[in-house]
Amino acid sequence: MKVAKGACFLIALAACEAFAPQSSSAALRPSFVTPAVAPVESSTSLNMGLRSIFSRNKAPVDITEEEVRSLFFLWNDALATGDSRLVAKRYAKDAVLLPTVSDTPRTDYDLIKDYFDSFLLKKPQGVITDGNIRIGDGWAQDAGIYEFTMGATGDKVKARYTFVYTYVDGQWKIAHHHSSVMPESIAIGQPITEQEVKDLFQLWNDALATGNSDTVAKRYSKNGVLLPTVSDTPRTDYALIKDYFDAFLLKKPQGEILESNVIVGHNWAQDAGIYEFTMGADGSKVKARYSYIYVFEDGEWKISHHHSSVMPEAFLGAAPAPKVEEKVAQ
Repeated sequence: MKVAKGACFLIALAACEAFAPQSSSAALRPSFVTPAVAPVESSTSLNMGLRSIFSRNKAPVDITEEEVRSLFFLWNDALATGDSRLVAKRYAKDAVLLPTVSDTPRTDYDLIKDYFDSFLLKKPQGVITDGNIRIGDGWAQDAGIYEFTMGATGDKVKARYTFVYTYVDGQWKIAHHHSSVMPESIAIGQPITEQEVKDLFQLWNDALATGNSDTVAKRYSKNGVLLPTVSDTPRTDYALIKDYFDAFLLKKPQGEILESNVIVGHNWAQDAGIYEFTMGADGSKVKARYSYIYVFEDGEWKISHHHSSVMPEAFLGAAPAPKVEEKVAQ
């Protein structure tokens, strides 16, 4: 009986040893035991592995302020191509653009492209003059003031901006872009006196004296209209206005206002009357009637409308004197 009990003990001990954990060496591991999983080297390695599996579309955590600012340069370079499609592609699929000179929120690719179809005709190039950057988890913000030089006219325009960037499909895109005009010149009417309105003519006259049609054309607003004295063609943009003065300046004109009537409104002013030009090329003098309407644009007064016409009586004869009815004394 004692032998039997001892045998049972030895059998049980052998069974326990067979299933007990052995050395990690594959040579000592029984064939029916699943191979051990390789140990994780560190918690950092584990985190990196999880990030690669679950966070492949998340933004790099190490984006710098300099890299955020460079995203503006990518957008600005897209403007320089003149291709509205390339600009619109800088925006995320669900982006919102609140543009500077449109009341319509642009909430998809087509609407954003439509805005830049028009804006790019001005050949804008921007520079940030004051920017403030914030960086979050998968997003970044750049907000401040930028200034654009319009290559089509040379005009400069300042505006406030906000860009919010998100990391989408492996790259940073613009999720939100809000651009607005500098409000102080709009909220408060730009003051101007009657004498200052009259002095605006002298700025235009000084531009004539340069003999440079580009300088003269830049005295007109972006949407200025010129109805000139000796051309039947309305001049409705920079190129057409410049074209008129290409010819007119050959006469070396210098003007003088003989009679002026000024009206001042809210951010606009009118000066109408009679002026006389002395043509330096031949010494001749020419009188004409004039109307100037000025608007305050991009920080200065510009000519929005200029109508100049010959004195009509020299061609049509003097108008009959107005009839005055005499009252018969009762």
